[in-house]
Amino acid sequence: MSKHIVFKTFIAILLIAMILFLVFFYINKTKKIKNGNNTSSQEIIENILNISSYETVIEAEINSNKNTNKYLIKQKYIAPDVSEQEILEPENIKAIKIIKKENELKLTNTKLNISKIYNNYQYMTDNCMDLNTFINDYKTNKKKENEEKNNEILLHIENQNSQYTRYRTLYISKETGKPTKMEIKDNSKKTIIYILYREVKFKN
Repeated sequence: MSKHIVFKTFIAILLIAMILFLVFFYINKTKKIKNGNNTSSQEIIENILNISSYETVIEAEINSNKNTNKYLIKQKYIAPDVSEQEILEPENIKAIKIIKKENELKLTNTKLNISKIYNNYQYMTDNCMDLNTFINDYKTNKKKENEEKNNEILLHIENQNSQYTRYRTLYISKETGKPTKMEIKDNSKKTIIYILYREVKFKN
């Protein structure tokens, strides 16, 4: 075999090896990108489920058979059992606060200088509009799932024991890792409560 043929054979083998290497590199890189996205989404979910405290301002739209009412509410939560909600709008009920600590519920109105405390009032402390209530229910509920849609992560819960708040969905931005909205639907899948998160601050 001449040196010229040997040289051509060597070049061909080298080119084939380079092509195989590039194909192998591309496949592995694609796998890493996909795995990275999955890991990132899972990390966002884990961060939400492990919030120790937060402050939010929400717009809440509550629909009944007769009318629709809108509220602007400031919410605070400090783990493990302190939560506060303050009505900012509408004006006629502004300054009403609901403060919950363990099984104690405190209602205040700074405008009227009124304060009332309820002890062992457990069922009143469960607020379906509270982010923390959603988180706790998602952790313990067997009928739950998550999905990704339009650069958001959706967490779904179904509560078969509740007629009016049977389906709840929390939308989380993949870009910021923070909630953007929550939808609460009845057993006919009609939206009863629609929450838009204006501000969200997580605290350690």
